[in-house]
Amino acid sequence: MNTALKITAFATGLAAAFTAAYGVGRAVGPVPARAAQPPAAHAAHGEGPAAAHGDHRVGGLQVADRGYALRLDRTVVPAGGPIELRFQVLAPDGHPLTAYRTAHEKELHLIVASRDLTDFQHLHPVRAADGTWTAPADLPAAGDYRVFADFTPAAETDPLTLGADLHAAGDHRPAALPRTGRTVTVDGYTLTLTGDLTPGRPGRLAFTVSRDGRPVTDLDPYLAAYGHLVVLRAGDLGYLHVHPDGEPGDGATAPGPEVDFTATAPSPGDYRLFLDFRHQGTVRTAAFTLTAAEAHQH
Repeated sequence: MNTALKITAFATGLAAAFTAAYGVGRAVGPVPARAAQPPAAHAAHGEGPAAAHGDHRVGGLQVADRGYALRLDRTVVPAGGPIELRFQVLAPDGHPLTAYRTAHEKELHLIVASRDLTDFQHLHPVRAADGTWTAPADLPAAGDYRVFADFTPAAETDPLTLGADLHAAGDHRPAALPRTGRTVTVDGYTLTLTGDLTPGRPGRLAFTVSRDGRPVTDLDPYLAAYGHLVVLRAGDLGYLHVHPDGEPGDGATAPGPEVDFTATAPSPGDYRLFLDFRHQGTVRTAAFTLTAAEAHQH
C-alpha cells in the first residue's frame, strides 16, 4: 500500500473510533458532578468545629492553635509560696490579644493543675490594656504544672484552650492518681456524682450537694451557673469543654441540690473532674476521678 492510501485508511479508522466513542458517551450520559455536601452542623458552644464533625478532640494540649499562642512570662517559679502569674495571648499578627468575647462572665478562664492531678486552681486573672494578664497563685509543692487559658477571641466564634507547662522548682515526688469513688466531702459538704463519661458520646453528669445530711437548695450563682466543671484527662491533661444544663434565672433551673452538666469523653481512660460551687458566698472545689469505658456492643 502506498503512502497516500495508508494515510487515508488511518484517517478513516480514526473518524470511526471518535464516532463510536461519541455514541457510547451519549448512551451512558454525562459523568455526574460530585453531590454537594451538606454544610457541617453548627457546633455547640465550647466544642468547636472539630466536634461538629464527630471528632471530639480536647483542648490544652497545644501552646499555639489557629494562629493564637499562649506566652508565659516565666516557666520556672518557686514552689510553696505565693507568686504572680503573668502571661499574654498572642494574636495571629504577633501582637498581644486585647479583644475577647465574654463567656460565663469572664473574658478568659485560667486553670492551673499539677501534672499528677492532685492540685487544681481556677484563677481569675486581670487584663491590662496592653494585653498582659496577671493572677496571684500559690503552687503548694514542687513539680510540673499545666496552665490552661480558656477563651474566645472577639474575631472568632469557636473557643480556644491553649496550654503551657510551668515548673515549680524543688524536689518533686509525683503522687498516684487519686481514687475517689462517687461521693466526696469538702469543708463539710457531701457531693455525690451520678452519670458517666462515654467515649464519643455526650452524657449527663449530675452532682448532688448536701450538708449535715440535708440537701443544699440555695446554691449561689457562680460564673453564670450553679457550678463550674473542668474535666482533665489523666496522662496528657487534655482539657474537656463541659456545658452546664440550665442557668440561674431561666425559670427552670433550681439552685440545688443537683447541678447538671453534659460532657463527652474523647477516649477511654481516667479523668479528673473538678467541680467549683458557691454557697453562702464561698467557692469550694470538689474533685472526682471517673473512668470512661467503651460502651458494650450487644
